[in-house]
Amino acid sequence: MTYLIMPAKKFSERKEGWFRILVCIVSGIILGLWGKLVFFISFINWLIVVFSNKRNRALAEFCESWNTESYKFMRYNTFMSNKRPFPFSKIERISKYS
Repeated sequence: MTYLIMPAKKFSERKEGWFRILVCIVSGIILGLWGKLVFFISFINWLIVVFSNKRNRALAEFCESWNTESYKFMRYNTFMSNKRPFPFSKIERISKYS
């Protein structure tokens, strides 16, 4: 009898491919809810800018964290990166407040 033996790398890629389904579902739900909050916060920040002529740094940084995690999510979801999005990794920000 001859058995097909898959190389270890192929098997780990397959397991990672299946695990992506779970990661994308969990991260997608969290990012979707977080996105609704970011939309509301960005509107609040817009009101602050209109009436006080200044941006609120903390609100802008919170929104930037969502931008970065959404970017990581899309890169992971399209197999461009193996870096998992939140909550499977720590929250990051790509750019600094300017």
